[in-house]
Amino acid sequence: MGKGTDKLYITHSEWASEDAYSASAGSGVSKSNTSNAPFKRLPFNFCAISLQPFNHPVCSPQGTIFDITNILPWLKKHGTNPVTGADLKSSDLTKLQFAKNDDGEMVDPVTFKVFTDNTHIVALKNTGNVFAYDTVERLNIKVKHWRDLVSEEEFSRKDIVTLQDPQNIESRNLSTFKYLQEGADTSTLEQQRERNDPSRNVNASALGNGASILKLSIKKQAPDINPDALASNKDSISRTLSAISSSTPKPTVSQPTTTTSSTTRNLSSIKAHGLHTTGLAAASLTSTGLTPHTTADLATLSQETYLLHPRRVRHSGYILLSISLSPSSPASNLTLELTPEFAPKACYNFLQLAKTGYYNNTPLHRNIPSFMVQGGDPTGTGKGGTSHWKKNFDDEFDGPLKFDRRGVLAMANKGKNTNSSQFFITYRSCPHLQRKHTIFGRVVDEQESWDTLQRLEKLETGEGGRPKGEVRISEAKVLVDSFEEFLREEEGKERVAREKEEVEKRGGREDERVSWTGKRVRGDGRVDEGDAGGGVGKYLKMGAEGGGGGRGKMEEWEGDGEEEPRKKVKVAGGFGNFDSW
Repeated sequence: MGKGTDKLYITHSEWASEDAYSASAGSGVSKSNTSNAPFKRLPFNFCAISLQPFNHPVCSPQGTIFDITNILPWLKKHGTNPVTGADLKSSDLTKLQFAKNDDGEMVDPVTFKVFTDNTHIVALKNTGNVFAYDTVERLNIKVKHWRDLVSEEEFSRKDIVTLQDPQNIESRNLSTFKYLQEGADTSTLEQQRERNDPSRNVNASALGNGASILKLSIKKQAPDINPDALASNKDSISRTLSAISSSTPKPTVSQPTTTTSSTTRNLSSIKAHGLHTTGLAAASLTSTGLTPHTTADLATLSQETYLLHPRRVRHSGYILLSISLSPSSPASNLTLELTPEFAPKACYNFLQLAKTGYYNNTPLHRNIPSFMVQGGDPTGTGKGGTSHWKKNFDDEFDGPLKFDRRGVLAMANKGKNTNSSQFFITYRSCPHLQRKHTIFGRVVDEQESWDTLQRLEKLETGEGGRPKGEVRISEAKVLVDSFEEFLREEEGKERVAREKEEVEKRGGREDERVSWTGKRVRGDGRVDEGDAGGGVGKYLKMGAEGGGGGRGKMEEWEGDGEEEPRKKVKVAGGFGNFDSW
């Protein structure tokens, strides 16, 4: 019980010492230890100036979080950090990107753990993304993977800024904030205007006739604040916020790029769902960090992912290559047919590059007779070129296409899954290239294209198969975009389905709607009279047609006389006399 001993009692000196921490400490305890100011902790999601939850968070290099609308007026007036008193500029601020769950709680974007006042929170200075330190330590620091887990941008250890450290609570102790110790005014111009407005501090409804007198006095004693200063303050905040946003790139989750405006025909109405679910139901069941989900919803595909599914787009695309065999000769045409049914990525890449003029005025840098002709490299070296996605894409070997003929169009690569922009056209069958290069089209079976291919094969070449003359693709013109045709077809189907649904809402299908007389009602509400209606009085209508002796004319019956009435047959009643028994 004693300090450093096994005694069962405490001596007087131990009780009266300065390092006594018991509730009944003696008089020798230092007054400085008992008279400390009460500890007040600033929550992690509060602005260090307004002491209110932030909406547009930014942080200083030391990790102090401010709201951009509160820190900019302070910097304009003082130019210092209100917490530490050190010099601070608006260019030193970093815009923070907090991830939130469905409930609006700030979470780690990787593990989805909810941030609390006891979470070690860090941010990356170059991207502004906010993570839990445990995530960065396990997935970045220990494995030396110095890339942002959200945007895949590189960073260094110096870019890690600590926003909240539960082991260092003094950094968020309000009693150590310099502007609070000095009693500095942190209110903005708008807040000062509201504070000096007497109408906000008086209950005018309880004044009766004195309310009008108060209004007149307010007009005479208007607050001495220049409204131009308010406008300039707002403009400076917006300019600084845009500057910080431009300097700090927004986090972009790596996902398939959406289609460009040249191909997009607005697929937002087409609800494309994959064959797999979002996985939120299973994830929320096994993790308390996720918002509970009870339905297994199908994952919504992006427009590009929906289009680039194999065997979805079956329309053939066509591209016309105008090839200049020599500077003096006119251009020769070579028409190519694309097959997106089996190689959608290669066809989509080829079409998009052709639409942007990527292949215009590019050389055919390799030409080997009885083998192939190759192009698609703007540098002309055979080592350049990039795809529509600015990165290599995978091979596509699923399909019946083979190198079994002349005029096969395929992607050139540097190995497995290294397709970019270069392509080649074969002069003969090349079975040794099967499943090594993606086939995505062929030369159209027409005389002009075959003549152009034959003239290309007969050109003189030098070392390495490079043509001696200047052979270039002067223009690559898209004749038919198969993806646009598919989208147009899908839109037509959706439009018909919507019209059918509207008709059903109004009373059933168009061909089943009839009036109470049995006449057909068209989709626009017009009643179809028809030649021979099936309703009441159709025979009267037939009789009224024509004055001659047609079959439908109602005539008087002519006969020898009146028809004799039939005699009634008497039916014996009862059981009879039992003769037939």
